[in-house]
Amino acid sequence: MKKKIIAIIPARFNSSRFPGKPLVDIKGKSMIQRVYENVKDSNLIDQVVVATDDMRIGEAVKAFKGEYILTSSSHVNGTSRIAEAAERVDADIIINVQGDEPLVEAEILDELIKPFLTTENTVMATLKAKLTEENLINDPNVVKVITDVNGNAVYFSRSVIPFNRDGVSQTYYKHIGIYAYSKDFLLKYVTLPPSDLELAESLEQLRALENGYPIYVSEVENELISIDTPEDLDRLERYMKERSLN
Repeated sequence: MKKKIIAIIPARFNSSRFPGKPLVDIKGKSMIQRVYENVKDSNLIDQVVVATDDMRIGEAVKAFKGEYILTSSSHVNGTSRIAEAAERVDADIIINVQGDEPLVEAEILDELIKPFLTTENTVMATLKAKLTEENLINDPNVVKVITDVNGNAVYFSRSVIPFNRDGVSQTYYKHIGIYAYSKDFLLKYVTLPPSDLELAESLEQLRALENGYPIYVSEVENELISIDTPEDLDRLERYMKERSLN
């Protein structure tokens, strides 16, 4: 039986570093519209929904004929917000695409979903891309990931992993923070208490690993530009101009 796949985009208005971020204009379209339309290009996703606690975002989504679900304003992170929305939709697989990834591509999302279609016991998946710049390898704001021979995550860290003691040739991978879950696992995951490693690294995906749940990690070539600050928006606009992106 075909699995029903729904992408949920969490979007809140009151970001501490960039208030109103989902509605900022990027070359004639709001950021949330760009994310929504790019996700909708996926051949594997059946439905796209924005999960928001603010009607300003809801009205903007309605204006470009998108779907949204109004959620509680008390959520501490995007995962709990999409879990609330997931309870209200009929789906087998839930994709969590952050609302600040305006360059997300359908091809990346299709790679994320594939493990659920080929391996029966997949409950959670995410993405990685090769890191080539030394300054990013050592940047604690860039999360690194290492995987086992089967493609499952061994660990995620803000530190350099693996530690290259003897300076041998080593490939490092950046974690790309887009996730897919089976709906049943997502609803269970948000009931688990925050784990020690999660709190130490401030990385909520470690909660799954620390509780014994595997995370499959697919490799992609594309890196994304997340918009966390107005400075990131300037960098994105320069990037799009250099590459003649509309």
